[in-house]
Amino acid sequence: MRLSRRTASVSLAVALVLVLAYEAVPHARVPVGERESADLFGAACRIRVTGSAATAYCHNPYPEPDRVSLHVECARWWDIDTDSSPIEAGPAQTVRLTGRCWKEVGDVWVSHRRVS
Repeated sequence: MRLSRRTASVSLAVALVLVLAYEAVPHARVPVGERESADLFGAACRIRVTGSAATAYCHNPYPEPDRVSLHVECARWWDIDTDSSPIEAGPAQTVRLTGRCWKEVGDVWVSHRRVS
């Protein structure tokens, strides 16, 4: 009898954890009015710095085009910072952006603009 009580309490604890975990996860069938108004825009970019060169690969998974630019800030005060020309990343398209410094790269980022 003691073994069955222990089994029952463990089963109850597992069921309680599963129910609480299920309630904490957002579900797909949320009414439209209660959903967060997510703005589906913007390419996802991966930036790699190798020595004095910076490269960014930006992939746009959304149907609206995104105009991306690479900005490279050099570590040395006398080194010239660079901004690339804007490149349009269309739907399901990956683009490559490059920039460099004479010496070390200080900071790199990508800016995004909507195509009007």
